[in-house]
Amino acid sequence: MPATIHLSPGKEKSLRRLHPWVFSGAIARVKGSPADGETVSVHSSTGDWLGYGAWSSRSQIRVRIWSFNQSEQINDQFFADRIGAAIALRNSLSINSNAWRVVAAESDELPGITIDKYDNWLVCQLLSTGAERWRDSIVAALRSYFPECNIFERSDVDVRKKEGLQPIIQLLYSADGEPPPATVWINENGLQLGVDIQGGHKTGYYLDQRDSRLAIQAYAKDKRVLNAFSYTGGFGIYAVAAGASQVVNLDVSEPALTQAVSNQQQNDLPAERFENMKIDVFEALRKFHHQGERFDVIVLDPPKFVDSKANLINACRGYKDINRLACMILNPGGTLITFSCSGLLSGELFQKVVADAALDAKRPMHIIEHLYQSADHPVRTNFPESLYLKGLVLRG
Repeated sequence: MPATIHLSPGKEKSLRRLHPWVFSGAIARVKGSPADGETVSVHSSTGDWLGYGAWSSRSQIRVRIWSFNQSEQINDQFFADRIGAAIALRNSLSINSNAWRVVAAESDELPGITIDKYDNWLVCQLLSTGAERWRDSIVAALRSYFPECNIFERSDVDVRKKEGLQPIIQLLYSADGEPPPATVWINENGLQLGVDIQGGHKTGYYLDQRDSRLAIQAYAKDKRVLNAFSYTGGFGIYAVAAGASQVVNLDVSEPALTQAVSNQQQNDLPAERFENMKIDVFEALRKFHHQGERFDVIVLDPPKFVDSKANLINACRGYKDINRLACMILNPGGTLITFSCSGLLSGELFQKVVADAALDAKRPMHIIEHLYQSADHPVRTNFPESLYLKGLVLRG
């Protein structure tokens, strides 16, 4: 019998709405001595069964729910079935790429588990004690569904420390026993993009921006484009492929900009249309303003500024600053495409921050399009936190 978690009175409301997290403050008592990652049974203060989940003694999220079905067993077959359901959902989507998100954690009812596919490589992030405990079962399921694929783990994310886990980067399965190549080339909407799955951001690339990269093509023809926080230059590749006259990529990472050059060459795009600058984006935007530089299209795709509610206000200042500066170097009638990937920053607040930035820059603008994460990063209705990527296309 699994250990039993009893909640304090009134703390079961979120679970009855099928939200999969149980915070430490909601727990009245624990019957038994569950090990980290072990499956526990969660009950209301009156004894009603609510769900099975993975126990985590160190995290503020003490239990992540695996199942709200009392007859379901948490075993090897459970993970095989859940991963199979996630794959079936992606197979029903129109994804013009050999790279896509296979499992999106809570959105696929597999908390703490993220799996991305890059051609014949699967890259896993196991970020919770429950995911850690079931690693072998996850790998077995993936080998069954993708017998042609190798499997690599990139569990080198700071959030693991909150679970009492150490960062791990390791080869989980390879047909020839060899690690991933330095660059895995993927095909996305007819373009070739190189991915470093061993050392790149996240699992190697930002698959959640696939649809937005395609969207920039409607605004890029014959335009001078600034691609800020460019990483390996994906937005710039799409822009020049659509006829942009020039793209300036800004990033602080030399390896990322080197890959941007390789991407340009792989797609046989004119080198003279690209300029890559290794520079802090805030510094660059101020420099452009003082020098009178102007752009027709500006893409702002910054990293996550908000990692806790405590620094939300400071993060908003950062978002406002870069958007204000962008508005000031945008040509009249130009297009600003700006994003936030911070889940703690709501879409409504992000829009307000951008509006305030435009006002301070004395450049009131029109919102002409909203952008979100690609469909293989689904938003589950009982888990609103799964809508994290917000984008605005503004003209002014």
